[in-house]
Order: sequence, then structure tokens, then C-alpha cells
Amino acid sequence: VPGKEEFAETLRYFSRRLEVLGVDVRLSTYAAPDDLAGFDDVVVATGVEPRVLDLPGADHERVVSYADVLAGRVVPGRRVAVIGAGGIGVDVSHWLTHDERDDFMEVWGVGDPAIHPGGLTEAKPRTAAREVTLLQRKTSVIGKHLGKTSGWAHRAVLKQAGVTKVSGASYTAVVDHPEGVVLQYSLDGEQHELLVDHVVVCAGQESVRSVFDGLTHDSAHLIGGADLAAELDAKRAIEQGTRVAAAL
Repeated sequence: VPGKEEFAETLRYFSRRLEVLGVDVRLSTYAAPDDLAGFDDVVVATGVEPRVLDLPGADHERVVSYADVLAGRVVPGRRVAVIGAGGIGVDVSHWLTHDERDDFMEVWGVGDPAIHPGGLTEAKPRTAAREVTLLQRKTSVIGKHLGKTSGWAHRAVLKQAGVTKVSGASYTAVVDHPEGVVLQYSLDGEQHELLVDHVVVCAGQESVRSVFDGLTHDSAHLIGGADLAAELDAKRAIEQGTRVAAAL
């Protein structure tokens, strides 16, 4: 997601630390409870999975998960409806509209102080890669509950990219259409239809706890998204892992 590239460095750092410390890392391996029987302690950090949309037509091939979109398994078309306007929905809308041809400094109106007074210049309009409509069930303003230090920037990006924001939507169905799919929803008592190429679902996530629930160990720990799926927070997850490791 644009603006969150530093997380790649976090992954690089921890991957290298695992190598340096000689940790036995086994990828593409499902750990069944029986496989863990010989360990004194077990820390389960199995994360989350996207919540499935409970809506007629949600099984349409053009209704896709945000995880599949961000992983590149699905490339959405020009017109996209994003269901769910929490932190993930806002990030995905930003990602969908981001155009790499845009220059960061030009879009935000930042210039050379030696040429432009105060280093400010006229902002260049952002080039939106797609037409995005961001919808949520809540009637509150979209982006109201984002982080205090970064929320304003996310809201500004959505505005710059021309993202259409709809609050208080009650989803009715997703219907097939020769040119894509139609998202049907009601708003203020009126029925609406939105024709798009894809519907991206960002309606929250569920904790993955099947491994933890099957454990019989005296000492087992549940951390990260597997512990609490709501309001995913990398800082909280890393802190939980650090505290558990320090206590072992």
C-alpha cells in the first residue's frame, strides 16, 4: 500500500534475525495439534482470514477479497466498489487509485524552497488509476476513526483521487451484468444500483484459531490477529510476541 512501504523493511529485518539466530523455519507446513505434542510451550500466531460477505451474489467471480487483490491474485477492472471503509478499506481504495506516474512532490504541492516561497507550489491533480466507490454500513463520516497522525493524509488522498464515499449503505445483493456486476444497496430509504467491474470486500476479518483450540498443552499462548482480529495492529502483535518470548 502506498505510504506503508516501510513494512517491507520490518519483514526483511525479522527474516534476517531468524537466520542469524538459527531458528528452524518451516514454510508451507500446516501444524496440526498432534505435530506439536512434543513441545513444552506453543505460541500460536496464525493471524486472520478475511470475513466472507453474507449477501446474495457474494459468490460471484467478480466479488473478491482484499487479500487476493493486494497479493496480485486478482487484478480489478477500471470501475471498483469497495465494501467496508475501515482502515483496510481505505488502504485498498488508495492502492486501487494509485498511479505510479504521479510525482509525490508535485501532487502535494511541494517545490524547491530556493524557487518557490516556503517550498510551496500549486498542487498537480492526482491521476486516479481507477474509478472507486467506497461504501460502509456505518452512518459516520468515512475515515473518521483513522489514526490521528495519518488519518488526514488518507482522507486527502481519497479526495484527490476522486473516490466516491457512501456512508449508511445497506447492501441488498450483487447481480450479474453483461458489463460486470451490479451492487444493489439502499440508502436513506432509496434503492441504488452501482455497475462496476469488481466488488472488493473489506468487511473485516476473523481470527484463525483452529490450531490453538485443538491444543492440550499446559502452556499455550495466543497472540496477534489470532488473539484479536478487530483493529489489526502490527505494533500490538509484535509487542505481544516480545512479551511472551521474554516470559518463557
